[in-house]
Amino acid sequence: MDMSYERALGQNIRRLRMERGLSQEQLSARLQVLGCDITRSALAKMEAGQRHIYPDELKCLRELLAVSFEELFV
Repeated sequence: MDMSYERALGQNIRRLRMERGLSQEQLSARLQVLGCDITRSALAKMEAGQRHIYPDELKCLRELLAVSFEELFV
């Protein structure tokens, strides 16, 4: 399996999070409030391309980062 796409998606999520001035801990807490059970550790693995991202997680990330799905996948 080619992991380069997952790494690129993770890097983009990291960039968007940092542009909004959020720490991994802050974003994971907000995700949990939305009902998306992602710990800081899981978020770090997502950003490093070491963990798969599920559709419901993408939906929550899109909402919290205030971007379109297209912007998540740039």
